Amino acid sequence: MTDAWELARAAARGAGVELRPLPGVDDADLINRVVQATWGGQRVDREVIRALAASGNVCWGAFDGSELIGFVLGWAGVAGGVLHVHSHMLAALPDRRHRGVGYALKLAQRAQALEQNIQVVRWTFDPLLARNAWLNLGKLGAVVDGFVRDYYGAMTDDLNAGERSDRFLVRWDLPREPGPRSVSGPRTEIRIPVDHQELRTHDPDEARRWRDEVAIAVEEAMTRGEIGVAFDRERSCYLFAKEGAAR
Repeated sequence: MTDAWELARAAARGAGVELRPLPGVDDADLINRVVQATWGGQRVDREVIRALAASGNVCWGAFDGSELIGFVLGWAGVAGGVLHVHSHMLAALPDRRHRGVGYALKLAQRAQALEQNIQVVRWTFDPLLARNAWLNLGKLGAVVDGFVRDYYGAMTDDLNAGERSDRFLVRWDLPREPGPRSVSGPRTEIRIPVDHQELRTHDPDEARRWRDEVAIAVEEAMTRGEIGVAFDRERSCYLFAKEGAAR
């Protein structure tokens, strides 16, 4: 297996950033600038950043010189008796997205977890965000092993206000080299809009229809014992299959 930190730093160089830890209360001010630019109406308490670092859950930042471009925030948790990192927030400034910053940050989170003998990272994401689907399944090789409608209830930030907070539950197995999975055998294809946020702006009714139809399709696939194993970026389409069908 390629050295995890070497992989993360190489990805950061490719994105034109430098990875640095964010352990202090003053780092929260830098983080909240990115939070505001991404979500609006949210903030991270300064004390939380300090407490996370003190408990072994250091946040990581992507810097361009002295400017924080993006960050990843999570903490160790236990679910089903299995130790994992719960990755709660990942964001980059709007004008620095789609350049590999988020990928580098996730690799830093992976490297830190492996250093701590943690083998799994988990998080949630909106099934209708194609760019997140590509990062999570296409680039990292994580899988979708759960789905909950309205996971967070009504949200008030600018990005999610007025939207049902459906969420995929994601599992990223860290010993596996990051990268897409190949799928063999039967699979279920579930399409999503290329840009659901844009659709929400111009045709809210159509956006809501997509949310309902995707939720139904995902629930039916999971009832058959399938999980989300890949994302076809060109067709904006999830591939669901039995877990053993993807490598």
